[in-house]
Amino acid sequence: MRFSRGDAYHYPWGARDVHARARQRHGETLHVLVLRAGMIVSLASIRPWLRRLKPGNRAPRDSGKAPGAAIDLPAVPGTVAFVCNLCGTPNTVAPAELSRETPSCRRCASTVRFRAVAHLVCTELLGCDATLTELPVHNNLRGIGLSDDDRYARALAAHFDYTNTWFDAQPKLDITRPPESMIGQYDFLIASDVFEHVAPPIEIAFINARRLLKPGGVFIFTVPFSLDAATVEHFPELNEFHLEQRNAQWTLHNITRDGRTESFGNLVFHGGPGSTLEMRLFSQAGLMQQFAAAGFSSWRIASEPCAAHGIAWPEPWSVPVVAIA
Repeated sequence: MRFSRGDAYHYPWGARDVHARARQRHGETLHVLVLRAGMIVSLASIRPWLRRLKPGNRAPRDSGKAPGAAIDLPAVPGTVAFVCNLCGTPNTVAPAELSRETPSCRRCASTVRFRAVAHLVCTELLGCDATLTELPVHNNLRGIGLSDDDRYARALAAHFDYTNTWFDAQPKLDITRPPESMIGQYDFLIASDVFEHVAPPIEIAFINARRLLKPGGVFIFTVPFSLDAATVEHFPELNEFHLEQRNAQWTLHNITRDGRTESFGNLVFHGGPGSTLEMRLFSQAGLMQQFAAAGFSSWRIASEPCAAHGIAWPEPWSVPVVAIA
């Protein structure tokens, strides 16, 4: 396989392995919220983590229904009861199943990350918390997704003027080279676990994300990130490169812009060896710098739990971010 700089881009796979590495990096002990009948009964266990977060300069928009509001569901003691906000299915699961990348809805297999994306679309755009299947149609709100998972992309398309795009299939969109006809046209943009795969320089992707949005438009964003001081770029001078497999080992060979050759082993792939290459491990501080440099007016860490829909963030890394154009 041979690629130019713009070819390594977004695919729908998650990043459970990177999330686990971030967890190990910070030496945290995993505590999971235990919810009974939709109520948080161990909020104290996450309060110290929430205090450590450094949100941006924007408070969440007022929601008609408070995140974490109780739901009238029976629950077995020691389990979590919630309604999936993608498909509307009531669920009762073990606390350990409420993690970022673990499927926890018995019907659609949604994860905490998928439900959080849908939750933020509703709260940021509509000012309310709702199940996607129960939303009225809002064709006046135009949105675009970058390789969004079908579990929430289909519901968004049914209730908004929303289009999911792909790097290598129609409808196509390369966030590093969006067409001028798309600039300033969207009320919301979703990029969930995409930007870690965009070839450097990553600054271009953040700038174009802001350019796609109308003034005041909402960028709903997730990537695996650490709490280290700076983002780690695995291939900072990536230019013309190809991947080579030999004896079950993958190597990236690169020719830099000034003609030097580089080779890299120990590659990290999401979705299995040889699939989607990780270009970087973001840091939270590095992300905030990117949003500022790209010209977003405000941004915040969106780590608020929502017990009603089984959304909990017991760890302070790899949580969603909301930025406003």
